Amino acid sequence: MEKISVCLTRSIIGRNKKQKDTVYALGLKKIGDRVEHNKNSQILGMINKVKFLLDVKEV
Repeated sequence: MEKISVCLTRSIIGRNKKQKDTVYALGLKKIGDRVEHNKNSQILGMINKVKFLLDVKEV
């Protein structure tokens, strides 16, 4: 299965609760955190909701 590397590049301060919860659900807590996820529709949907806060690369 393909993997996606996700990095939090912008702060979540001042964002609404849904956006903060989505970032936390992706496993990101602070700027610079990087996690890898399997590429599936659930993860891609979560990334799409907060894509302006993230840096996404295929591994």
